[in-house]
Amino acid sequence: MQRAGAAAAAEIVRAFGDALAHGVAVFAGPGNNGGDAWVVAAALAAVGVSVRVVEVAEPKTDDARAERETARALIDTREPSGAEGVVVDGLLGTGSSGAPRGAIANAIRRIGDLRDAGARVVALDVPSGLDASTGKGEDTVTADLTITFGTMKRGALARRDRCGRIVVVDIGLGAHASMDDGAATLVDRAWVEKRVRPVAVNAHKGTRRRVAIVGGTDGMAGASILATRAALRSGVGMARAIVHPASVAPMQATVPAALTRPWPESDADIEDSICDWAHAVVIGPGLGRAPDTRARVERILRAWRGPVLLDADALTVFEGDAQALGVLLGGRKAIVTPHVVEFSRVSGKSVDAVLDAPFDVGRELAETLGCVVLLKGVPTVLTAPNGRSLVSAAGTPALATGGSGDVLAGVAGTLLAQIDDPLDAAACAAWVHGRAGELAGSRGARGTMIDDVVEQLANVWSEPMSRPRPPVLAELP
Repeated sequence: MQRAGAAAAAEIVRAFGDALAHGVAVFAGPGNNGGDAWVVAAALAAVGVSVRVVEVAEPKTDDARAERETARALIDTREPSGAEGVVVDGLLGTGSSGAPRGAIANAIRRIGDLRDAGARVVALDVPSGLDASTGKGEDTVTADLTITFGTMKRGALARRDRCGRIVVVDIGLGAHASMDDGAATLVDRAWVEKRVRPVAVNAHKGTRRRVAIVGGTDGMAGASILATRAALRSGVGMARAIVHPASVAPMQATVPAALTRPWPESDADIEDSICDWAHAVVIGPGLGRAPDTRARVERILRAWRGPVLLDADALTVFEGDAQALGVLLGGRKAIVTPHVVEFSRVSGKSVDAVLDAPFDVGRELAETLGCVVLLKGVPTVLTAPNGRSLVSAAGTPALATGGSGDVLAGVAGTLLAQIDDPLDAAACAAWVHGRAGELAGSRGARGTMIDDVVEQLANVWSEPMSRPRPPVLAELP
């Protein structure tokens, strides 16, 4: 409790030092989260900040009662004036569930009013009223900063809109990633850098591998153009776009660095354009849903037995028939990249069922297909057939636009060709794609185009690695 409160106080000073001159209002609940709040109050008061505490309920634990007694000697005993610059939410912690009631509910509304009046709100562990495991809850605190203890909470990842910036601090438990409890590992820059090797000094286009991208039906060349540009921006040696004949000219004019072929019409064509050339194949960007689309995908999958990524229409043509797709994939290195609706179509689960359990629904589909399932969303959850799970929280609303999935497919196709483990390849791609979106949308999502995201991929690869800032384990903007 003391470690959590002290670390939180330090983060508050770092984040909102300019607002502390107006004082801090701390809302303390009855549990250990309230105890954390009392420690924060004492730590801030000890460095000269004017702190007033709203004790919403009597502490229920000995630790919380002890921290209250320590803090009372330091804080201003008057009620908050309403003009404080920072408000600390220490009402409910990770153990709470269900809708807040009574005094707690009233305090949550009061915190909301103070935020509306201009105060910066800091939530301890999770915003009160938010289920730490599921992210459910409507009557919750909306925070500008959430300081969470020990590990990232799934509910916080699912409800970034209520959490603001998230900082995970070590309270003596170490990194959660070292624990063998089956929880998803959070992917960050350091994780990615351990798996994406630098391009060797003596590399050539062959050693950097080759990716074939199949898609681009008539009128949808843009999807394949984006995927191909993203692959080239991600370090592939050569990219070949295999598109509808009407899309060949636009493709060649827009991405002259790529090779271009029309859709194969025979097994010999597939052998020549894909099997004898590629190290990985991406099928789906702009493929369309014509009557013969599924037959085209099946034909390629039967001929090409190497690593493959299926996206968009290459997935939806197997609506309600995941078993058949699993047989075609045949246990090879493979990734599927559905968004929620596509996942629903292939798995047979309702959209609401997918949204209710984004961390869990991928296991069954990954097992059925025998491949990695990358469920796009906020956050992106990745699951391997053996149940291993990763999560990427990088991203921004700038990615909520047409073509975003095509860019991800291009990045992932490159990494699938270069990294042995398809789960690692998919997770690295998800993080890089999200980070490019953050850079592109740094001035806001409105006005940002998907082309901006593609251009920022080069900057993601060249960004310097951020050094650890103890006791901070992770940060999300």
